[in-house]
Amino acid sequence: MVQKSHLVSLIDDNGKSYDVTAPRWCGDDGASVVLSPLPGIRKEDIDTEQRSLWRYRKSFALDYPKPVSLGEGFTPLLKKNFMGHDFHFKLEWFNPTGSFKDRGTSLVASTLALQGVEKALTDSSGNGGSSLSAYCAAAGVPLKVIVPASTSQSKVTQAGAYGAEVELIPGGRDAAQDAALEQSKHTFYAGHNWHPFFLDGIKTIGYELWEGLGFEAPDNVVFVAGAGSLALGCDAAFSELLSAGQIKSRPKLLVAQPESCCPIFETFHARKSDNSKKADPHFKSLAEGAAIPAPVRLNRVVDAVRRSNGTVVTVTEIQIEKATRDLAALGFYCEPTSAVAAAALDELTKAGWIERDSKTVVILTGSGLKTGAVMDQIFAKK
Repeated sequence: MVQKSHLVSLIDDNGKSYDVTAPRWCGDDGASVVLSPLPGIRKEDIDTEQRSLWRYRKSFALDYPKPVSLGEGFTPLLKKNFMGHDFHFKLEWFNPTGSFKDRGTSLVASTLALQGVEKALTDSSGNGGSSLSAYCAAAGVPLKVIVPASTSQSKVTQAGAYGAEVELIPGGRDAAQDAALEQSKHTFYAGHNWHPFFLDGIKTIGYELWEGLGFEAPDNVVFVAGAGSLALGCDAAFSELLSAGQIKSRPKLLVAQPESCCPIFETFHARKSDNSKKADPHFKSLAEGAAIPAPVRLNRVVDAVRRSNGTVVTVTEIQIEKATRDLAALGFYCEPTSAVAAAALDELTKAGWIERDSKTVVILTGSGLKTGAVMDQIFAKK
C-alpha cells in the first residue's frame, strides 16, 4: 500500500514506535506522536511541474497515489523595507482557505483518505478547523469541528460552508480540545495539533524558503506561535536539508507570542514548566489563533527553538494592533495573529537577534479577511 512505510515510523513522547500506515493520532498511553526523522531531498528531487507544496512530495513520509490538493503552498516571498530594515515576507494567506494551516491539512486529509478513515473530528480556534473542513470535503471524508463560541464568525461560517458539522463550545481553546478528546472515543480524532502528518505538510514552508532564496537557508525565520507547528515544521525541514547536505547551517527560529498567553515563552525561559494550566475562559486576545494555553508538543517546540539557537519573545495587545496597522500600510492585510511576528521585530532587532545585513524571513500566517469584526475594531479607530 505505502512504499515508504518501511523507512519511517511514528514515535511517541516516551520513545515507543508505531506502524506508520495505521490510523493513529496519539500513543497507547495518550502521549503525542511524531514521525521519525526523514532523510530530506535534494533540489533535483523537486517536481517543478507541480506549483504547490506537492512539488516536495519526495520528502514526505508516505507515498500518496491520490493526494488531496487545492493548490496549497508555493506562496509569495516578497522583500520589503519595514522599520528601516529589509525583510522577506512569506504571505501565507495565498493558501486556498487563507491560512498556512492548508499545508498541514492537505497532508492530514490525504492520509485520512489513504488509510480509509470514514469520518473525522477536530477542534480549532478557527483557521485549522476551516482548513481541514475544506480538505476533508475534497477528500470525501465527513468532518465535525469543535470551536470556542468566541471564534470569529467568518471562520465558523467558512467551516460550515465546506459541509463540516460545527459545534460551538463555551470557554477557550482548551475547552474545545477537551470536548474533542472526549468525543474521540467514538470518532477518529484528526486534530491538527495532534495528527503527526500535519507537521509533514507544515515543513514544506521551510523547503519553499530554501528554494525561494536560491537554495540557501535564511539566517532567521520569525513567526507567531500558538501550538508551535511552524517551529516544528521549520525544524523538520532544515534538519532534513542539513541531513541531505543541501544547507550549511539551520536558521535561527525567532518565535513571538502574545503576552497574555505565552506558555512557550514561559517554558523556554524557565519561568514555568506546567503544561496543564487552563486559560481564563473570559479572556480574548486580538491574536485568537495564538491563544493556546497548553500546547500539545510544548517541550518539542522549545527544543526546536533551542536547537536553532533562536529565542522566544512576547508582545502586548497594543503592539499587535500597531503591527496590524503597519503591515496594512505596506499592503499586507493580515489577521492580528499574523501581526504578532511583525510586532516582535523591533525588540528582536534591538536585542541583536536580527542583524542589519541578515537574511530574515517573516511568516505572515493568515488573511485579515478571516477576522472581519476584529479588523473593523482596529481600523475603525481614529
